Amino acid sequence: MSFELPNLPYAHNALEPHIDARTMEIHHGKHHQGYTNNLNGAIAGTDLEGKTIENILLNLDMNNMAVRNNGGGYYNHSLFWAVMSPNGGGAPTGELADAIKKAYGNFDAFKEAFSNAAKTQFGSGWAWLCVHKGGDVTVCSTPNQDNPLMPGVKCNGTPILGLDVWEHAYYLNYQNRRPDYVNAFFNVINWTEVSARYQKSK
Repeated sequence: MSFELPNLPYAHNALEPHIDARTMEIHHGKHHQGYTNNLNGAIAGTDLEGKTIENILLNLDMNNMAVRNNGGGYYNHSLFWAVMSPNGGGAPTGELADAIKKAYGNFDAFKEAFSNAAKTQFGSGWAWLCVHKGGDVTVCSTPNQDNPLMPGVKCNGTPILGLDVWEHAYYLNYQNRRPDYVNAFFNVINWTEVSARYQKSK
């Protein structure tokens, strides 16, 4: 069974003005579709067929660049769409808020740490909020389409929030102003979804 491009849970223009409709159309319909197609091609006829994307990434041969890049791209973007909402923004509550406070002192300090991870990731990559067994959380970043599920990646844990800092994610609207894009992202974070992922993963 091959992987399919997940539908967006909102319209292309729903995240405006923070993320524009044209970027969403290209990012989802072209880039994510490309990762999906290439992943299916890379696993066709191998023992990876029929496995979940999480299982593939957790047991990945990091030298298999086709699966590493396209499997990462498929998973990362699938999470990215899910953790955004036109009704997003604000701050988390409940146990996730407590975990963030435990790790960073307060939400503003977490926001600064996450923003710095996104802004300082050289070239293309991702910033992550990860949860570890027991419920502790950490912020980190990875290059290209690597993610914390992959073996040997310094940034580890189960990702529950991810921000794409590849230029294709923001260049049409923000050009080289990555920090403005990172700041805008906090207006669309779906903390209800992130909290649900926290509960499931801790």
